[in-house]
Amino acid sequence: MPVFDDFVVPECLEKIETLFEDEHILLINKPSKLLSLSGKNPLNIDSVHYRLVPDYPEITLVHRLDFGTSGVLLLAKNKSVNAELTKQFQDRTVLKRYEAMLNGHLENSKGEIDLPISKDKANFPRLKVCRQTGKPAVSHFKVLERLNSPNRTRVEFTPITGRTHQLRIHSQGFGHPILGCDLYGSEHTLAMASRMLLHAIELKFLHPVTRNPMTIKSSCPF
Repeated sequence: MPVFDDFVVPECLEKIETLFEDEHILLINKPSKLLSLSGKNPLNIDSVHYRLVPDYPEITLVHRLDFGTSGVLLLAKNKSVNAELTKQFQDRTVLKRYEAMLNGHLENSKGEIDLPISKDKANFPRLKVCRQTGKPAVSHFKVLERLNSPNRTRVEFTPITGRTHQLRIHSQGFGHPILGCDLYGSEHTLAMASRMLLHAIELKFLHPVTRNPMTIKSSCPF
């Protein structure tokens, strides 16, 4: 008897916006509250991949964005393109930038968060910071503005590594969880936003065929 995830995602009514397309790649603006790939639970079939496959039968995701994260997402139109782009991600030559709204006021205007990330078997699907067993995870941040009533800070994140949930865990790890984050915030910070306030604003990489530098941007919606 198969075991499926208990969590059922709410219906996402937002459409996928195309940011760039040619015969090799597709870049979209992923809505918040849309899965990148369909879940194991048959009720969680709606996803970026599910919506695009009818028009692009060979489409594959080069990377993923969390369910609650919106913004720039890169897809490959065939296996060879996927392999080339995957290598760029593995070699850490792809530049990713995000914008987020964090709880409270950050003391420093910029800095580095260096907190290793490990599985948390007791609290799946959460991960945790663990200096003994965690994999290296580094994020750079820059404060864009500090807001009051309630106190919160808009930041730009540049993840140097690409661990699952990295920016969510790092925000919590230095005491300023992302507003609307269900896994790594409190009931208070979850209630402060109707969605997770994390958006992928920019992706820089080399085109897998032409080798031309590509910069694709999506303005932050919050």
